[in-house]
Amino acid sequence: MSSERPEPIQEAVSWLIRYTRFPQYRMPAKAEAMIFVAALSTAEEIAASQRFALQRRNPAETSALKAHVLRRTQVHYKCDNSAKV
Repeated sequence: MSSERPEPIQEAVSWLIRYTRFPQYRMPAKAEAMIFVAALSTAEEIAASQRFALQRRNPAETSALKAHVLRRTQVHYKCDNSAKV
């Protein structure tokens, strides 16, 4: 994952430390479990979005491909001389 954003589990632990004074005071077990299940779900969504992320195209490559296709269409131009007077 990216280094600029912490892991979802680390975010959950820091949230517990910040708002509930976590190690000294504990929330009910079901509440803590719900927080960590939500963090695991977020981590799974992030992993899935990175797995199926589309790669951006290189603008120079896209331009070169368009020019190549244009040249190929011009090469295959066929003159029709069937309309004779």
